[in-house]
Amino acid sequence: MILIRLWITLAIGSASLAAQPTELLVLEKLSSELGFYTADGKRLAGVPVGGHPHELLLSADGSQAYTTDNGKVWMTDPGEGGNTVSIIDIEARKRAGQINLGNFRCPHGIDLDPRSGRLVVTTENPDRLLLIDPAKQAIVRDYDTKGKSPHMVTLGPRYEWAYVSNTESATIAAIHLESGETKLIPCGKRPQGGTLSKNGKRLYVVNSGSGSITVIDTDRRSAVRTILVGKGPGRVELTPDGKDLIYSLGEDQAVGFASLGSGKQTAAIPLGTRPLSLTLSGDGEFAYVGGQEIDTVFVISVRERRIVRKFKTPNQAGPDPVLQISRGGQ
Repeated sequence: MILIRLWITLAIGSASLAAQPTELLVLEKLSSELGFYTADGKRLAGVPVGGHPHELLLSADGSQAYTTDNGKVWMTDPGEGGNTVSIIDIEARKRAGQINLGNFRCPHGIDLDPRSGRLVVTTENPDRLLLIDPAKQAIVRDYDTKGKSPHMVTLGPRYEWAYVSNTESATIAAIHLESGETKLIPCGKRPQGGTLSKNGKRLYVVNSGSGSITVIDTDRRSAVRTILVGKGPGRVELTPDGKDLIYSLGEDQAVGFASLGSGKQTAAIPLGTRPLSLTLSGDGEFAYVGGQEIDTVFVISVRERRIVRKFKTPNQAGPDPVLQISRGGQ
């Protein structure tokens, strides 16, 4: 009887989750807002955040979003940059707080330890990695990345190590968050975004300056393979079956696919504009790509490898990363 009740509870919960309306969060870099959109691209609301935010992340329970308020449109722009991480209440669609980073400016990459709720955030002025407690809105610790322009960060399989792309140094800094131990891993020119394999044993990092993907063994913390792709890869994800990588190609103005089996690029979907971000839907069926320069979001079928939808954001919004969420009861 207990098992039957448990099965019924799980079934009802799954049905309820499936019935929840899907929305999209679009980080509008140029207008410095987080936009709320329907799945088909109708803008519902906009929440002001810090100046020129670059990256977007959900809390473990999905109730909040975090934005890194970089303060610059491009990392090479002059100026000291911003120094905040904004906290957005998803249900209320309003900014619930702002973490002041003090002298640490130009926050960029961000990842989350779902066990503790703590964030890791890179800053480009100075070149550091920060460990942040968002509940206390405080910096817990900072780390030297031993490289220049730390850009993106990915936590390892047990959240013990953070992998930071030192963009101007052509290295990945593997940093042990407890001890502070740092190991530099050589990679291609201008490393950017990364993604983990499903078992966490491989980290794939795209190198925008060399048109390649560096494959890192997370047990040994060393590079074991290089995959050549198109020009200017910036962000990367793994397809649901774990067989292919999908990534944005800035210079090629396309979205590319590479087979892990063959180690070669197998497809490129032209966009007609330079993509910056690339994220996957929760089920991995769709890739969302921000076309900042033409205020357009592209929706790509991962299985069919084609654009299935695109929609416009307001003029000069500058859409960058997109995240899919579900809102219960709405």
